Amino acid sequence: MRTTAESGTDEATSGVVVERRFTQPGVHPFDAIDWEIRDAVIGDPAAPAFEQRGVEFPAGWSQNATNIVAQKYFRGRLGSPERESSVKQMVGRVAGTIAGWGRSGAYFAASEDAETFEAELTHILVNQMAAFNSPVWFNVGFEESPQGSACFILSVEDTMESILQWNTNEGMIFRGGSGSGINLSRVRSSKEQLSKGGYASGPVSFMRGADSWAGTIKSGGKTRRAAKMVVLDIDHPDIEDFIWCKAREEEKALALREAGFDMSIDGDGFTSIQYQNANNSVRVTDEFMERAERGEDWHTTARTDGRTIGTHDARDLLRQIADAAWRCADPGVQYDTTINDWHTSPNSGRINASNPCSEYMHVDNSACNLASLNLMKFRREDGTLDIESFEHTVDVMLLAQEIVVTPSSYPTEEIGANARAFRQLGLGYANLGALLMSNGLPYDSDQGDRWRPPSRLS
Repeated sequence: MRTTAESGTDEATSGVVVERRFTQPGVHPFDAIDWEIRDAVIGDPAAPAFEQRGVEFPAGWSQNATNIVAQKYFRGRLGSPERESSVKQMVGRVAGTIAGWGRSGAYFAASEDAETFEAELTHILVNQMAAFNSPVWFNVGFEESPQGSACFILSVEDTMESILQWNTNEGMIFRGGSGSGINLSRVRSSKEQLSKGGYASGPVSFMRGADSWAGTIKSGGKTRRAAKMVVLDIDHPDIEDFIWCKAREEEKALALREAGFDMSIDGDGFTSIQYQNANNSVRVTDEFMERAERGEDWHTTARTDGRTIGTHDARDLLRQIADAAWRCADPGVQYDTTINDWHTSPNSGRINASNPCSEYMHVDNSACNLASLNLMKFRREDGTLDIESFEHTVDVMLLAQEIVVTPSSYPTEEIGANARAFRQLGLGYANLGALLMSNGLPYDSDQGDRWRPPSRLS
């Protein structure tokens, strides 16, 4: 894939030239593969949690993929005429809409390039060579103003108005099928007074309400629960409450289970357990880690005036983080100094938080569009990687992700402005473990560690 200038054509004409690799002119990608009619059933066939009979899928797709796609990504009310019942409809909706946006945005050098792009993207998607993040499947070609980004990073100030707006913004993000992360360290602690008297609630208290919203709003209007990340700096006065908040709830869950309550994820007892819809992470600095190493004190500071509020043994704080994580897998640790040292846009603001899975870290009030490549689809019979096909798929997917950025909707004007200015895209890969195993390489081995795509791709 190249621009018209790179291809040697008239530079007065702009746009991308898209090469064909997987498709042929006049042959639709859907016509190049075999299809079959199946039933998508999840759970007990006598009383299924989900079922959609007579759905059309590529013959090469697994039954597991059939069940997941039919339940989560076919759009339209189940049982209604507008309900999607074929992967042709789903892939055609997404690829056709993105190609249409590309045409409107003058991305292509010629109409033939737009047709080639749509055909190549359709081939890639229907053959499971790559996949977009869920919001693209949920919303593109279905919603009037689709939310296309999977990951958002929000911000909050130490005011009630800002805290309430944070909850509203998160709710809209979850409704669109996406996840969000936020650093609550600007919110004053429970050890600090309010201007009109009394003490503040503190961020850990506000986390309860936000956690309830996340558990209530189903992601994308579907069955999946929302995804969120909450971060607190190691110098916040409420850091110990933050470290232990989920572990204490786990103790409550154990007691309720022993008392006979239903503690399954959809059980009545589980709904009373708090902080379960977020990943929690403590932001630590090099200074803190060095103090912990030396066994020195660590001071927590007021959000309002910076005065010292508490003094802790830094090594003991680190031990508490490890102990709580051993009990319930939270909190995680984010290394603030290193993250900001490696920041690619430091003049635009520091990095304070991440998305729920921490693969996206950037400035506050920003968004990222994600997709993944399926490495097994590029494995040749001799175990080598089809580099040319891999590179071409990277080109097509990144172009598609880039096109999605501008017409997508965003929960706030500031996020929309940052998303369109930075145009953050994330293209990863899946099935590395399967690729290694298919070549007889243990995942945790020197041979497995050395297996990498060629350096020109990294």
